[in-house]
Amino acid sequence: MIQRLTDALHFQTQALALRSERQRLLASNIANADTPGYEARDFDFAAALRDATRQVAAPGAAGGGLSAQTLRQEAQLRWALPAQTNLDGNTVDMDRERAAFAENALKYDATLRFLNGSIRTLQEAMRSPGQG
Repeated sequence: MIQRLTDALHFQTQALALRSERQRLLASNIANADTPGYEARDFDFAAALRDATRQVAAPGAAGGGLSAQTLRQEAQLRWALPAQTNLDGNTVDMDRERAAFAENALKYDATLRFLNGSIRTLQEAMRSPGQG
């Protein structure tokens, strides 16, 4: 029973951790928009989530989730391609970064709400009389 509850929440918790890591990465890009030579970084969220859920679901894997360092390694960070070249070598496109930051924040919030709703539903199911 406990394993089923854990499995039901695992996907959303991994998504939340990856969204948090991506938000940190995008914030770093924005903060370094004026840093000469800074190269913007990002990762493919869907591929990272697929890898993270596959890794933890593997036999013998720890079920406690992934650390931020592991998430960065598993996410396979990639360099952002600049829309236009800059003389200082900086590849941050503020329009792209701000849009990605806002979209990721919205999806983080949605994931958090879904996770909270799932937990409340499970708590209500455990409190219901006659369940057994």
